[in-house]
Parts: sequence; structure tokens; C-alpha cells
Amino acid sequence: MAPEKLLCQIVKILDKLEIPYIVTGGFAVAVLAKPRFTADIDIVIELIAKKISQLAKSLISIDKDVYLSEEAMKEALKNKGEFNFIHPQTGLKVDFWIKRYPFEKFGRAIIKVIDGQKVNFISSEDLILSKLIWYKEGQGAKQLEDIKSILDIAKPDLNYVKNWARQLSTIKILEEVMKK
Repeated sequence: MAPEKLLCQIVKILDKLEIPYIVTGGFAVAVLAKPRFTADIDIVIELIAKKISQLAKSLISIDKDVYLSEEAMKEALKNKGEFNFIHPQTGLKVDFWIKRYPFEKFGRAIIKVIDGQKVNFISSEDLILSKLIWYKEGQGAKQLEDIKSILDIAKPDLNYVKNWARQLSTIKILEEVMKK
């Protein structure tokens, strides 16, 4: 199964359960800016406790051998963290992140059609902001490369990005990337 097909299956589940989401991370960079390899799919979701069981059952129905822990889902919701879904036959991993930043606005999503399925992607501006935070938290130079490609290709609203970067204490990182 290709990553796009798995993503579409997951999006159908999220839509059916009315769970707001945005695709972020390297997969979003590949779609919104510069195609690149990514080993996983990152999805920010707004999950409520009463939908955890339904979501778990629906995700497990994709393939009997998937890895998913309902306990990890509950823990992620409690700590605004992440839980993983692993599809062993393809080796694909999906990281579900519980919404934790105020700039992660589902209403700003960019809709792209993949295999006939509408998929909500994080806006290029908000993707830059998340990459700035990940870099600040020690996630590596790849974040800076992604930011540069988003700036060059997607042409985001720099006023919006700079305003949020100041609030997130990442403005110096952004300014360094913009100089290059």
C-alpha cells in the first residue's frame, strides 16, 4: 500500500468520525513545497475522549495486523502528545499528534485531492511554525531545509509567520533561515 492510499483510508475515518485534522510534517512539505522522502505521516487531530474507542476500532479495521494502542491514545490525549499507528505490511507509520499549539488552525487547512479524496493539509505558514518549534526542540537540520523550501516555493504570508514566530520565541531561527 502506498502512503497516499493509507492516508486516504485514514482521512475517510477521521471525516466519518468528525475528528478535525490536518496533515503536517514531511508529507505536508512534499505536497505543499518540495517533494522529498518521508518515512511517516504526521497528522494533528483534535480528539475528545469519547471518540477514542471508535477511532481505535476504525483504524484497526484497516488491517488486522496494524499496531495501535488504545491506552497510548488515552495517554496522548491526557498529555497533548502523540500516538502511533503502524501498518506492518508496508512499514508505514502514522504519528497522530493531539493539537497543542494555538497556530494549528484547522480552519486554515489547504485542501488537496489525493486519489479522489479531499485531504486537509496544514497551511504553509503553520507548517513553517511547527518546523521552527521542532528545530528549537532539537529535531535537526532537516527542519531548517524544509522551512527554506516552503519559503521559496509556497510563498507564505511572512507577516503572519513572523508574528507567530515572535510569540513562539523562534523569530531568530526564522530570520537566520531567511538570510540563507
